[in-house]
Amino acid sequence: MSIHPTAIVAAGAQIPGSCTVGPYCTIGPDVVFGEECELVSHVVLDGHLTMGRGNRIFSFACLGISPQDLKYAGEPTRLEIGDGNTIREYVTISRGTKGGGGVTRVGSECLIMAYTHIGHDSQIGNGCILANSATLAGHVTVEDYAVVGALCPVHQFCRIGRYSYIGGGTTITQNVLPYSLTSIERNNHAYGLNKVGLERKGFTPQQLKELRAAYRTLLASKLNISDALAAIRETVASGGAGEHVAYLADFIANSERGIIK
Repeated sequence: MSIHPTAIVAAGAQIPGSCTVGPYCTIGPDVVFGEECELVSHVVLDGHLTMGRGNRIFSFACLGISPQDLKYAGEPTRLEIGDGNTIREYVTISRGTKGGGGVTRVGSECLIMAYTHIGHDSQIGNGCILANSATLAGHVTVEDYAVVGALCPVHQFCRIGRYSYIGGGTTITQNVLPYSLTSIERNNHAYGLNKVGLERKGFTPQQLKELRAAYRTLLASKLNISDALAAIRETVASGGAGEHVAYLADFIANSERGIIK
């Protein structure tokens, strides 16, 4: 085990021998490391925090800190972090609250860039990218492989669909469609399919064709959302579209806060 002599490690913290703790880090008594994790320097880990294997955390990040919620009264809530994440400078991730389920979660293989804030009880999937100063209020869900651009505030209880891409500086107050490119232009607007990103993730030409047709129905036709949803579901039912279009339809139908269109 490599622990710098200036680091402060509380009794009870569990740190495998394969980990590295750099200068001036502070680690609380209820922190549990996975194998091969690295704290670069000046990192604060607090509360009931568990993380998996191969995480790298950069200087001045504060993880597992008390939630920014006036109702929080010191309950033993948690932060759970998966494997292989890169968490950059000055990132803050709050642990959960009793009223929100008690757990904030970050999946695996995420890149969380400098100054990002992940609020209490948020749920971050696998392979996500949160760019510099992305700001997630409490109870936000970010699904797998979504990208939240720099300087994007996300309202509490919003859901960001999988494989979506949010342009920098976009204020998110409603759910973000999966597979979409969503960016600000006076009003928030889904500009269409995240084609390049989906190709990079291995989506087939047929899958892209099906999603493109569904997005034309949703965004370019004169149908309202209810009628567009019915038309998309009819295509799925007839065998003209597969699982991704079916998921898109379910996402729209279950969006209690509405969708950005």
